[in-house]
Amino acid sequence: MKGVWLRLSGPVKIGLALGLIGALLTVFGLLTGDFVPLTPRSFLLGILLGGGSWALVSWAIASAASDAMADPEA
Repeated sequence: MKGVWLRLSGPVKIGLALGLIGALLTVFGLLTGDFVPLTPRSFLLGILLGGGSWALVSWAIASAASDAMADPEA
């Protein structure tokens, strides 16, 4: 598992880390709020939508920043 993590690029690591944080915050919000009934489907959708959107957006921003900072001669 450590070998896989070391082979990932910086933007992918940022996307995965922030996606995990987004998923955890979504589950925390589901547990503490009275917005939706607590069902397995609401947990799954919360994790997929909350974590997935954070992962995708943070990966895209980190990838764009990495490309912008790359050496143009390389």
